[in-house]
Amino acid sequence: MKYKQNGKRYNDDFRRMIVNLYNTGQKVKDLSSEYGVSDVTIYSWINKFSPIDHSNKDSLTPKDVEEIQKENLKLKQELEILKKAMAIFARK
Repeated sequence: MKYKQNGKRYNDDFRRMIVNLYNTGQKVKDLSSEYGVSDVTIYSWINKFSPIDHSNKDSLTPKDVEEIQKENLKLKQELEILKKAMAIFARK
């Protein structure tokens, strides 16, 4: 089974699998030696892919929050462009 996409990059499925194994009780040192990934990298994946608890039943990871923030920024920029276009057409 090939986990690496290119070079030292791992795909998200592999990263989530490592985080899930950690969450089931395996130690980072064991995961590091078994899968050939550094401890620091695994800890960063844990921070990135561990769910954030909130009142809803759905859980979000920090990566999900980051993607939502990027999409929100893009939508705000598009809205500003549309507002400027409306102002230009309203003058004519």
